[in-house]
Amino acid sequence: MGRLFWKFFLSILLAQVAATIGIGSTIWLRDQARQRSGEPTLDTSPPATIMLDAAAATLKHGGPDALRDLAASSRRMHLYVLDEQDHELLGRPVSAKLREEVERSLRGDGPTHAVTRLAGPDGRSYLVFASRAWHMPGTPGPHGMPGFAPPDGAGRGPDSGPRMDGGPGPGPGGGWFGLPPEFGRHVGRWLPIVAATLASLLFAALLAWYFSRPIRALQRAFDAAAAGDLAPRFAHPAPRLIGDELAELGHDFDRMSAQLRALMDGQRRLLHDVSHELRSPLARLQAAIGLAHQQPDRLQASLDRIERESVRMDRLVGELLTLSRLEAATAPPPTEPVDLVEMVDQIADDARFEAGAAVAVDAPEPVTVRAAPDLLWSAVENIVRNAVKHGAGGPVDIRVHPDADLVHIEVLDRGPGIAPEHLGDVFEPFFRSNPTRNNVDGHGLGLAIAKRVVETHGGRIAAANRADGGLRVTITLRRAV
Repeated sequence: MGRLFWKFFLSILLAQVAATIGIGSTIWLRDQARQRSGEPTLDTSPPATIMLDAAAATLKHGGPDALRDLAASSRRMHLYVLDEQDHELLGRPVSAKLREEVERSLRGDGPTHAVTRLAGPDGRSYLVFASRAWHMPGTPGPHGMPGFAPPDGAGRGPDSGPRMDGGPGPGPGGGWFGLPPEFGRHVGRWLPIVAATLASLLFAALLAWYFSRPIRALQRAFDAAAAGDLAPRFAHPAPRLIGDELAELGHDFDRMSAQLRALMDGQRRLLHDVSHELRSPLARLQAAIGLAHQQPDRLQASLDRIERESVRMDRLVGELLTLSRLEAATAPPPTEPVDLVEMVDQIADDARFEAGAAVAVDAPEPVTVRAAPDLLWSAVENIVRNAVKHGAGGPVDIRVHPDADLVHIEVLDRGPGIAPEHLGDVFEPFFRSNPTRNNVDGHGLGLAIAKRVVETHGGRIAAANRADGGLRVTITLRRAV
């Protein structure tokens, strides 16, 4: 049991003990007030209702004499029976306060089940109700007087159990199982407090264990994560009565650990891919340098090779830096209105000049978006260059068409396309579809950079194979308001 368990336990226990003391003090003060008043009150408890039903059956089958005997033998409460002349059958006086409570019940202003009218076999009517008499211990008073308990043994049979008020019972000496009468009074006084304390201890322990158990599980999960174990631990939790915030916290931890695991795997994969991409140009650089030393007559060819490989490495490092900045950015870049059609026309002109490719632009109307011009230019240019490289020398079409408050940019080529199972990976860094068959220059970072740029601008990007051959890459952005 950790410190958190004991904190929960003590907090819950103190709250329950405070509630028990408060409720017990209220009841005790009420009882003390009733004892000081010395007057009986109308009993509305379920036992009183049962006693009234018993009185009705007794009057029906035994008559008024049997009802009088029942009233005289009642020990746990006083059963009052008033005839038509308002006389009590046992001659006991009825206090004014008790009469007032009975009249209120008859009028419907009080509990109607606490008073009943009965008709005897002789046709006479009787008013029957029950009351509980409060008395100070040690001052029992005469039997039958209101506000006092009947004397010891009055109306008791030989098989009667111990008195509810702590009086003498059937054992030797008149106490509980032979114990003095004072023992019964003390037990009756302290038994509710002891029972409430034990119940508070039990429920406090159960609640503290219930709350501290998932927190201990989270602590173990964090310790395992700190040691490098990011496996999910709350995907299949133990059955619980209800789902709560602690269970949701466990699921959030699983999602966090899954994201951390994905990021770590991505970093390892990126490091592996970067090492692989740098190894080839470095090996060619070393080979060119060695060839220059061995064959001085081919020095110019070796220098040309060194220059090409240096340019490739510089381009790779530049693309990696761009991708890293996009992934590490915590705030969106500053934007401004950009004429999308003008930008696409310039990118198409550059592609025609550099690669001599047939690049057509279809833009029915001017479209303006809010974007970072340099980043958006880089994204669209990477997609167009990718289409030119992999388009197998066929024409490349760029279509810009608005749709309500959105604008779609489609880049279509006539190349071999991408295998359907690889369409979801085409925007991952260093991904190449059939690298041996598509022997083109590049590192597989262009589409990854384009995806990060589009997502930074709150847009979407998707790739799909065309029905008549080739690949379609679609960028969706929100138009400027």
